[in-house]
Amino acid sequence: MILDPCFFTRDVQVVAKELLGKSLCVARGDGDVVRSVITETEAYDGEQDLACHARNGKTERNSVMYMKGGIWYIYLCYGMHWMVNVVASCDGYPAAVLLRGTSTFKGPGRLSKGFQIDGSFNGRDIARSSFLWIEESDEKVGRIFSGPRIGVDFAGPKWRDIPYRFWFSK
Repeated sequence: MILDPCFFTRDVQVVAKELLGKSLCVARGDGDVVRSVITETEAYDGEQDLACHARNGKTERNSVMYMKGGIWYIYLCYGMHWMVNVVASCDGYPAAVLLRGTSTFKGPGRLSKGFQIDGSFNGRDIARSSFLWIEESDEKVGRIFSGPRIGVDFAGPKWRDIPYRFWFSK
């Protein structure tokens, strides 16, 4: 069952934790669907979060983050890797969850490359019709761990060290 759009209109930290154990799904051109369980996420929470793309306000690049939750926010990092995020907030508040890893792909760059996700998905609804969606799975999530986000040293110690990265073990 595909996650209801309301799932994504809650607090970004709650969404980041509750995405653990769900399945990221991509429909291929031949009709096959590739599924992989989400194992690691990071939350980015509004303009006050100095690690968030919205820290300097709304721009052309981050405007998708200001949309209602349940929209894909896909951007190119370092001109090399597509980062797969889902907007997680109410309309007008910029928050998103980065998908850092799945049971098949560890690391956000490997995830997007492995699933063949690129900027063409940016701004699309998370729905089967977009060919990229998240659905329930039978995965049992054990203990959820949290820790600092990765690669955000520029944000300073407060926002670098805040435990907005989540993962689980069985």
